[in-house]
Amino acid sequence: MKLYKISFLMAGAALLTVGCNDIDEQLPEGHYLHADQVTETNMALPARMQASFAGVFNIMAKPYAGYPTSSRADDFGFVMAALSLDLEGADAFGGNNNYNWFSTASEYSNRNPNYANPFIRYKVPYTQIGLANEFIASLPEGSEDPNVINQMAQCRVVRAFDYMALAPYFQFGYATAADQPCVPLLKDGVDFTDNPRASVKEVYEYVIEELTEAIDQFKKAGIERTNRAYVDEHVAYGLRARANLAIGKYAEAAADAAEAAKGFKPASMADVSEPAFCDISKEENWIWGINVSKALIEGKEYSTSSSWISAFTGDGYGPATDNVPHINTLLYNKIPDTDVRKGWWLDKDKHSPNWAKLTWTDPGDNTVKATGDEIADFETSDGGKVAFEPYTNIKFGMKSGVGSTVNDNDWPLMRVEEMILIQAEGLAKSGQEAQARQILEDFVRTYRDPEYSSTGRGLSLTDEIWFQRRVELWCEGFFMSDVKRLGKPIVRFHGAGTTNFPEAWQFNVAADNAYLNMRFPTTEMNNNRGIIDNQGGNQPVQGDNPTLRDGVTD
Repeated sequence: MKLYKISFLMAGAALLTVGCNDIDEQLPEGHYLHADQVTETNMALPARMQASFAGVFNIMAKPYAGYPTSSRADDFGFVMAALSLDLEGADAFGGNNNYNWFSTASEYSNRNPNYANPFIRYKVPYTQIGLANEFIASLPEGSEDPNVINQMAQCRVVRAFDYMALAPYFQFGYATAADQPCVPLLKDGVDFTDNPRASVKEVYEYVIEELTEAIDQFKKAGIERTNRAYVDEHVAYGLRARANLAIGKYAEAAADAAEAAKGFKPASMADVSEPAFCDISKEENWIWGINVSKALIEGKEYSTSSSWISAFTGDGYGPATDNVPHINTLLYNKIPDTDVRKGWWLDKDKHSPNWAKLTWTDPGDNTVKATGDEIADFETSDGGKVAFEPYTNIKFGMKSGVGSTVNDNDWPLMRVEEMILIQAEGLAKSGQEAQARQILEDFVRTYRDPEYSSTGRGLSLTDEIWFQRRVELWCEGFFMSDVKRLGKPIVRFHGAGTTNFPEAWQFNVAADNAYLNMRFPTTEMNNNRGIIDNQGGNQPVQGDNPTLRDGVTD
């Protein structure tokens, strides 16, 4: 009989307490609940079932989710992985200083299997997969209860999301590596101690199967969600759009993206003309996001997205240590002045029109204030904010207010803008270029740049769409998955004096460098004899490949 065992299985599943801190299912050492006992408990006590279900989602941005017994400032769930992935890329960087916990990503030392950064990024998705598996196992088989069907569908979507949070980073893109080993699948009956890597094709087949089943279950259940921190049919379509895009089913990707986008519209120019992307209750363009409560982060304020990514926290690592992410000037200089998004970053003179109405008050003296561009060089008396460098991002606002010490920013996991860009790419790559251009131009002209033309930069349509993805989704965790699926090199510089990237990290990486593929954590290798690790390639060093170009920042 299947046991509802609370264990640590790095054979793909790092099961934490399966939400048990919420539902009191922990028993003395060596004692476990059977799955049918959990089912009986859940059915008898619906509040416990809901708490158990909520536990599946709580890990999304939970501080110390990867190292629950230690206080790591770089340990905050999926948002930590998103930041790491963009800092591995070409368009974003933090400071090359002793305070930057994410320097391992920028310098690619995070391929070391003993480092915390790759360990956390591997453990968190598999932990959530384990939580979803165990919750599904606790549900009554064959139930016709709409709530049960809906929760099962949500767990399927979560599992699919988790595999997509792993697959692009452990192998090259589907077009060239469909039959190559990717990551282990945690299916019923698997031997966790000997669970080989499934192929890229097998992983995506499973993902699409899960999402297709979930869509059918959502329709059958007929329950509308009341909280966009949970998932529904729109999210399932959106994730299947991402999966179809990854495997080259472009028409299907466009169709799924259109379904995901129904009922949503992009943030307006006014919405994004000031720092935003931080409050799910106000961001109606978010299809799915992480709702960060004050209770979730209490006592752990440094280990949040706000602490690292927002320029406006009064008690975070980023503003205090010059580690708020900056944009690479190679990309920034390609953004037209008529595009409202150019104000998401400070210019060379530390100016942006987007923060003109914001004021930062010194916490030690409320008569000392800075407004608009004055904020750039403003330094607070408590050391919580130092002067910003040019090209610092102010894209991400502060949910609790400028200078707040409550780092409770929410995080977008899927925005309607991404779905529109998937539609455009899917149509462009399935022979419907005119329709693709129309969708792209309608979006950008209406919501970002009234003078936009899809031919204005002289790029191919697919490179133009990638440019729009790089600007619109900047620092939301898409860069590395895009370069892997597109077969693009990582281009940070065009030679001496062409970029503002820290000198030590000025290198370009060829698209076929095997070092782009993550290495499995040592703990996983020790516990799962079926794993054969990625090998080959070379860690990039300063000055590598200065002649590489990516087709966008050329």
